[in-house]
Amino acid sequence: MSTDRLDAILTAAYECFTRHGIRRTTMDDIAAAAGMSRPAVYQYVRNKDDAYRRLAERLFAASLTQARAAAASDDTVTQRLQAVLGAKLELTLGLHRDSRHAAELLDASGKLTGDLSEAYTRELTEVVASALAEAAGPRAHAVAEVLVALTRGLEADLTDPDLPRQRLRDGVALVVAGLTRPGEPS
Repeated sequence: MSTDRLDAILTAAYECFTRHGIRRTTMDDIAAAAGMSRPAVYQYVRNKDDAYRRLAERLFAASLTQARAAAASDDTVTQRLQAVLGAKLELTLGLHRDSRHAAELLDASGKLTGDLSEAYTRELTEVVASALAEAAGPRAHAVAEVLVALTRGLEADLTDPDLPRQRLRDGVALVVAGLTRPGEPS
């Protein structure tokens, strides 16, 4: 099976889901947007829910790749954490930017991809903990859980997309400042 064709289907599925929502999107919509026949699409995805799950896997994987790259950078702890957690926040902000159906898509995400979301959150927490390891020592995982929870909480009100970004920067700076001793770089 061609990964290029699957990528085209998932790109088309994102376009359809964000344009119409999940309930109103049909497999015919996805096939038409992908420039393929419906039987050809069914060779790659079982149904609309499967397309949504595979799309979520792709989005989570891309976000984790971005987060890992940020965690491995030579930036300060504060900058690294802002970029790592920003990768998660931008997933939700992007969905809200791209679709008036974002609430439906996120609600469906809990039902259709809850296990994927939980795995993503666990992995992201590990990436945050690794970025914090030197600054937080044995508290790194606990602090990482707090920072991921902060980020998830910021996703609740996206009426002004710049506000959660600013609050994330402020929250990370406050947490990192609490970890360092006076005179130590953050």
